[in-house]
Amino acid sequence: MPSIKGSFSGTITKQSAMSPSDQENHEMSIAEVSGTQESPDPLWNKSRVTYWAVTDMQGGKGTQRGYFNNVHGDKGRDYGTFEGKVTVAGSKTTVEGTYKFVGGDGEFRGLTGGGTFRTVLKTETEVECSWEGKYALAKAQTR
Repeated sequence: MPSIKGSFSGTITKQSAMSPSDQENHEMSIAEVSGTQESPDPLWNKSRVTYWAVTDMQGGKGTQRGYFNNVHGDKGRDYGTFEGKVTVAGSKTTVEGTYKFVGGDGEFRGLTGGGTFRTVLKTETEVECSWEGKYALAKAQTR
């Protein structure tokens, strides 16, 4: 499987939050984030990523799970899931976790693989993410 790595700066385009009254300092939110990938791998470079995350926090720690979609222009798209641990230290919120490709279409039909990621909330609406992993395209597996 080829190795990949990359990063993107994203903007939170939609967000909603609530504070359940079941426990002290309990916060839940859902957000949509969009950005453009930068990667040495030409298949991922300049692809447009959107992800949807559900975050569940209590007292500065929690979890985040969600779905991502990368659009690669006329070459197709890939999509998958992710999950990570959220930590808040002062004003810095970080999510570190894993992602998994679930599939794709076009050149990315039958895509498999996954890896790790790290996202940092830079402002109330801006995130920076770096990621790395491995992938296999279905056409490469049939050779």
